[in-house]
Amino acid sequence: MISNLPSLAGRFLASAIAVAAFLPGYANSGEVTVQHAQGETVLQDTPRKVLTFDLAALDTLDALGVEVAGVPSALIPAYLSRYEGEDYAKIGSLFEPDFEAVNAASPDLIIVAGRSAPQYEALSKIAPTIDLTIKPDNFLKGAQENARKLGTIFEKEEAAEALIGKLDTSVAALQQTAKDVGKGLIILTNGGKVSAYGPGSRFGWLHDDLGIAPAVEDVEAATHGEAVSFEFILKTNPDWLFVVDRDSAVGNDGQSAKQTLDNELVAATTAAKEGNIYYADAVRWYLVGGGMTALQAEVDAITRALSAAD
Repeated sequence: MISNLPSLAGRFLASAIAVAAFLPGYANSGEVTVQHAQGETVLQDTPRKVLTFDLAALDTLDALGVEVAGVPSALIPAYLSRYEGEDYAKIGSLFEPDFEAVNAASPDLIIVAGRSAPQYEALSKIAPTIDLTIKPDNFLKGAQENARKLGTIFEKEEAAEALIGKLDTSVAALQQTAKDVGKGLIILTNGGKVSAYGPGSRFGWLHDDLGIAPAVEDVEAATHGEAVSFEFILKTNPDWLFVVDRDSAVGNDGQSAKQTLDNELVAATTAAKEGNIYYADAVRWYLVGGGMTALQAEVDAITRALSAAD
């Protein structure tokens, strides 16, 4: 009997490992192949040490309860302010990695998107890297797909689906409200200048996904929008004006969006006359973008604004 103890112990250990492999969060739960904007990346295990240069990914990971080890030095929204602390490695800017800091962190996974996407190849040489860049003309669906990918990687599928389901319900309700609010124009203010966005653009999900009819359709879908004049805004005469203050988003001092739009031409628009100027949460819109918490907050805030005007 004593001679059988080692083999029994071995079988017990093997069984324990097999069971553990199915437990959420287990680090050796099996290989996962992640399809992303620059190809595919194979992850052998559930990543334990994650670095993200993308604030949308940080937002979603935080909502899923996934610990992050390193973040960029950036203007981070208040609800994610804990990541500004010393417990989290600072790995560069939103655009440029600090390769020494990244390497020192010994990550299991690096996430890039948008601003940091050009660094994908260089970062891939340090650790497995995925690019979660979202195409502007597929924004809401792309954000939800990213949430699902992160849910799969970290065995948080149910939590991801719960976030997606809640957002879908809110979006569907907003789409119904949007049918009766007239046409909207999205503008970004920056240093006293104004640019406009339309369907298929960076902020075009307001039209494409939320159902708010565009006041103008043929707007150049550039990263910083199409430069327009105050005369253009008056001529377009939207029922609603949706405003993103870039200076506020990036922490620049100077003329605010409200100051920029405080003139007779804007005041003569239907949107201004009826009090239908919506000042977006600039950090969420401009910096965070497709994070699930940010999207839910944005949809909820727009719904409240449109409903209050009824």
